[in-house]
Amino acid sequence: MTLLGLAVSLVIDASYSWARLLIALAISIVLGMLLGIYAAISSKAEHILIPILDVFQTLPILAFFPFVVYVIVATVPSAIGIDAAVIFLIITSMIWNIAFGAYEAVKALPNGMNEVARLYDMDFLERMRRIYIPASMPKVVDQSMLSWSIGLFYLVTSEIFSTGSTIYEVRHGIGVALTALALSGNFGQYLMGIVIFIIFVVLTRFLLFQPVRRHFNKFNEEHVVKARRAHVQRTEQQMHTIKTNVKMAPPQVHVRPGFVHARGISHRILRVVETPEHALARKKKKAMFTLFAISITAIVAVAAVLYAAMTVKGLIHEEYIVLTALLASFTRVWVVFAIVLAIAIPLSIYLLFMSKHIEQYLLTFQILASVPATLLLPVIVSALKNEPGHAELVAFAILFLSSIWYVLFGIFADRSYIHRWLFEVRNLFHVKGVDAWKNIYIKAILPGLITGGITAVAAEWNACIVAEYFTTSAVSAGTVITAVHTGIGVLLDTSLQAGNLTLMLLALINLTVMILILNKVVWRRLYDKMARSYK
Repeated sequence: MTLLGLAVSLVIDASYSWARLLIALAISIVLGMLLGIYAAISSKAEHILIPILDVFQTLPILAFFPFVVYVIVATVPSAIGIDAAVIFLIITSMIWNIAFGAYEAVKALPNGMNEVARLYDMDFLERMRRIYIPASMPKVVDQSMLSWSIGLFYLVTSEIFSTGSTIYEVRHGIGVALTALALSGNFGQYLMGIVIFIIFVVLTRFLLFQPVRRHFNKFNEEHVVKARRAHVQRTEQQMHTIKTNVKMAPPQVHVRPGFVHARGISHRILRVVETPEHALARKKKKAMFTLFAISITAIVAVAAVLYAAMTVKGLIHEEYIVLTALLASFTRVWVVFAIVLAIAIPLSIYLLFMSKHIEQYLLTFQILASVPATLLLPVIVSALKNEPGHAELVAFAILFLSSIWYVLFGIFADRSYIHRWLFEVRNLFHVKGVDAWKNIYIKAILPGLITGGITAVAAEWNACIVAEYFTTSAVSAGTVITAVHTGIGVLLDTSLQAGNLTLMLLALINLTVMILILNKVVWRRLYDKMARSYK
């Protein structure tokens, strides 16, 4: 094949990939906005949806991909089924921060806008069209740019993913094409494909996201802000009229159902006049009920575990296998994260406080970060294939490349704020050397470091599924290109290939529970402690 023919073929493959990404992004925007807006305008939905969204955005979605492929392809066979599975996986990586962006934008609206909507009897669709969607679109566009970058990693991974059967092969895609070129030794052609991939990334940013972002920011400034001011003025007038009428009306005046806050006010008044004896009795009753519920839950859980242990043969042994694999992956993730911190912290401090060329470095980092680690996987495998501990080195490289950019960009996100006052403090008090590192530099980057660390560790858990055991259909179905001795990624893939769905589901449950515990015990406490110390 000539170079021109190869370039055309790669452009076609990239177009297939971008079509999948665009479909996934469109679905993610629609569903994410609906979820975010509904959670923002309904207190009941907020209490249910926000914790669920928070949990799902921290789960390693790639761990569920073997199961998703199995279910979707079994339901919708042929190429349509595998394309649906790929698009579904990309959606699960994109939708969460879009939903949170819409939620934050609508929650930030002045309270008077909702009152005006009630006064003018706007129905739900009219509120969506006139208030909620215009107000949330700038934030959604910003989050969509981030979702697109995240989706690139999942796109390449899902395209070259294989479970050992030809029915799970993606026929066309930039991930398939580049992996096939690299594994066959055509590194010159592979580099051409990388260049084409980067060109697609750059063109998407400048031809799609930047114009859309400018349009909605302009729309928001010219229309939404004016509408807010007009609504606030009308609200003040209408609320003044309502208050006057309420004062003149007799006590039996009918209250509109929309003013549900009056019921909350009456409850608060009753609690204020409640006697201490009644309050103590109520607290004891509540504590007894909570203890009873916990006891019942514990008894049911223990009974279920004992029943499962007695009736399901080998379940305890399978749980031991899962915990052993999970411990191996846990060790890899945190060892790599420690090395990432050892590199990212001094590098970011040097660029922020000592280098005069930070913008040039940032541009270079953005270009490098646009290439997903999974796209470099074949080159990494080929480069390390003759080294001792080949499989562990490959796993380390994939985990490292999947996480370091999150830490660096998390720190650099606060650079304008850091530059604004920390240089003045350092120069004013003549702080230098170790004191400057301990008292200024480390503390300055700590908020961004924690935020970046949360996303970096989550990215590592996702990358484990690729780094520990990965088969691809790019050359032939079931070609193994990474395989460590043990790990949760190994267990998930091999259990599906063996048809042991019980073991696979058990691994997913254990992994999910561990991630949730880490988020609650480690990251949430670090984040809250940092927030308190910086107030």
